[in-house]
Amino acid sequence: MAIQHVDRATFGLEWQEWHHQHERELADPHGFLAVTGLYWLTAAPERFPDAPGAWSSDEKGAKVALEDDEELTVDGLAVRGTYDFGVIPERGGYTAAFGDAVVEVAKRGGRDIVRPRHPDNLLRVNFTEVPTYLPNPRWVFVGRYLPFETPRPVTVGAAVEGIEHVYEAPGQVEFDYRGETFVLTAFGGKAPGSSLVVLFTDATSGITTYAANRVLLVDPPDEEGNVALDFNRAINLPCAFTDFATCPLPPAENRLPIGIEAGEKTPYERA
Repeated sequence: MAIQHVDRATFGLEWQEWHHQHERELADPHGFLAVTGLYWLTAAPERFPDAPGAWSSDEKGAKVALEDDEELTVDGLAVRGTYDFGVIPERGGYTAAFGDAVVEVAKRGGRDIVRPRHPDNLLRVNFTEVPTYLPNPRWVFVGRYLPFETPRPVTVGAAVEGIEHVYEAPGQVEFDYRGETFVLTAFGGKAPGSSLVVLFTDATSGITTYAANRVLLVDPPDEEGNVALDFNRAINLPCAFTDFATCPLPPAENRLPIGIEAGEKTPYERA
């Protein structure tokens, strides 16, 4: 059921405030628009043009060997020589600083990666805004949360060919639109009891919206199991802006056959 009876002026102002905040976060000096490379570490030490040190990875985890004139700051402490980051959990990571830049050391798809982030990266410097549909209450639905008896691991593809992501799905969310019922698998948020995460595509994908995916954060269900699905707040994942992201793709059941003409459109950077 769509939510129709709202004050459109208030609705629009609240959406605008939310979206401006989202764009500010996107343009953070060390956000995804600042990423200058994606490097997959191997056992052989390798230097990269946009980060200090020689980087490698083995069964003991990721490490960096710094020259005498090189330094990183990790957890507020200056690091020189060889530094061992240890075994990093999947989707975990560290941020090490150097000058006005940082380097992300993380694990994606079972492999350790390095992603330098420079504030002067042209993708970030030239960023202005994300194109969107106009906010409209007709794209806000009262959905129903359908929890699984136990959370289920769900394997999905990634924006980077050759890797997969495994996410825990605590349940599904269903909603009605024009006499049809649609069911979406929801992944858990970063913390227990936090927002549900719904990855999806729809009939606008690859036309007016980014082809691979969009994401919608859904607040936890109320006492009756209802959730609000506000597709006006559907946003692009980092892979919509840069090839240096390993974003997950939606599970098959989340590829909607209808057009969700709400939320963020394909970024100008990809147009």
